[in-house]
Amino acid sequence: MTTTSPLMPTYAAPPVTFARGDGTQLWDTDGRRYLDFLSGLAVVSLGHSHPAVADALSEQARTLLHTSNLFGTLPGPEVATTLDALVGDGAPAGGQVFFCNSGAEANEAAIKLARKFGGRGRHVVVSAYGSFHGRTLATLHATGQPAKHEVFQPLPEGFRHVTWLDLDDLERVLDPSVAAVLLEPVQGEGGVNPATPEYLQGVRRLCDERGILLMIDEVQTGLGRTGRWFGFQHSGVVPDVVTMAKALGNGVPIGACWARADVAAAFEPGDHATTFGGQPLATAAAKAVLATMQALDAPALATKQGERLTTALLAVPGITAVRGLGLLLAAELAESIDAKAVAAGALAAGLVVNAVTPSALRLAPPLTVTDDEIDEAVSLLAAVLAEHGR
Repeated sequence: MTTTSPLMPTYAAPPVTFARGDGTQLWDTDGRRYLDFLSGLAVVSLGHSHPAVADALSEQARTLLHTSNLFGTLPGPEVATTLDALVGDGAPAGGQVFFCNSGAEANEAAIKLARKFGGRGRHVVVSAYGSFHGRTLATLHATGQPAKHEVFQPLPEGFRHVTWLDLDDLERVLDPSVAAVLLEPVQGEGGVNPATPEYLQGVRRLCDERGILLMIDEVQTGLGRTGRWFGFQHSGVVPDVVTMAKALGNGVPIGACWARADVAAAFEPGDHATTFGGQPLATAAAKAVLATMQALDAPALATKQGERLTTALLAVPGITAVRGLGLLLAAELAESIDAKAVAAGALAAGLVVNAVTPSALRLAPPLTVTDDEIDEAVSLLAAVLAEHGR
């Protein structure tokens, strides 16, 4: 007898159901242990069930959960101030923050802000092929993956796509109708493809020459994941708008759109809003996450453990290359090895990774991953690859 799930079929049937987690470890409903080297898609950067986050949530749940954004609440403004300092790499960047509930919503806010700042007739947002910016209708069109567009046509107008890392192609489309360029410092869902410093510096120059906003999508890369607080900091550029989510709540839904103050001033009361964005439970979690990350020096952890993981992966037969930054990595597999099959085999062996392309695995463990956990994970993966490489 076939059982119908009560959930809409937006995902394939889950291969496993997880019941609890602790640090880098997960346990399924049968009590079997796994190493999580995906972090819920780069979300639980401090590991599962972190005590500082759990304590903050518990305390806030007993204090105040919601009043709406018609009134001020705590600790949202404090979290916004911290984010502004992190965008500035330790010094106030002079911007303001809009809180929301997800990365897609953060990018929606950025798109609306760009249109308001640009004014009527200057509304186009340019992004790159291979990018991923969300699944709302607008952020779906910003996403540079046309195969994902077709079944939802017609999509909102005002989006263009250019070849990744090609400055000439970008310059070609920057006519007076363009309000902003939206880019990831590392294309996460597109295959873990880092931008070069020269590319982002060139994009910044083009935007400056034409009065166009440079908006950086740090939803997957932000908050220490790449070895800097934000991925754009590897290139030395200063964006006009930065979006973030994922790691900010360590599993609690929260997103944020930061913009420099003169750009943020384009929004007036009534231009944009959210019922739940910035509510006390989510910002209490974010406050605990950011304080813990700063105490641990999260970027340094990502750099150190990313180097160890990269070195270990490159020694595995069947892995031909490793790309990425910090602890956002893709392991490219030898020709004819199917990444999806390897990811399934790894799960069966007790290791959570995913096939980010047909030929590459994505690895994004918690920034707190230990040396022993890296060694165990690579050993498990090597055994699976040995089977698939025969």
